[in-house]
Amino acid sequence: MSKIIFENSEGGVSVVHPTGDVPINELINRVVPSGASYEIVDDDTIPADRTFRDAWVKAGASIAEDLPKAKEIAHKSRREKRAEEFAPHDDVIAKQIPGADADAAEAARADIRTKYATMQTEIDAATTTAEIKTALGLSA
Repeated sequence: MSKIIFENSEGGVSVVHPTGDVPINELINRVVPSGASYEIVDDDTIPADRTFRDAWVKAGASIAEDLPKAKEIAHKSRREKRAEEFAPHDDVIAKQIPGADADAAEAARADIRTKYATMQTEIDAATTTAEIKTALGLSA
């Protein structure tokens, strides 16, 4: 079944999945903003991998992933994962929990910092979204 793709107001791509209940030209008039560039495309034009969905850009009758936007998404994910890993160690240090080893917590934090600094470097050096996914530890 055909899909409608158009550039939305945030610079990304919106994908409309017609149900067949409304003629496609009428649907276009209803959902595509006035003046927006749109295309009617086959299903296989829509990427199956949605890891960097918010980095999609309309490239004629296809969808591409904007590398700088994908890197921003990856860095946000990296920071969130790092914060999750830091949390239990931060508690030990900040709360000075009796019986907890603050030195071990700080050593663990140092390892986490190194891990995510390496990941940051790899994301920054990536030239494809597949390389970004590899840096994040996702299957490419």
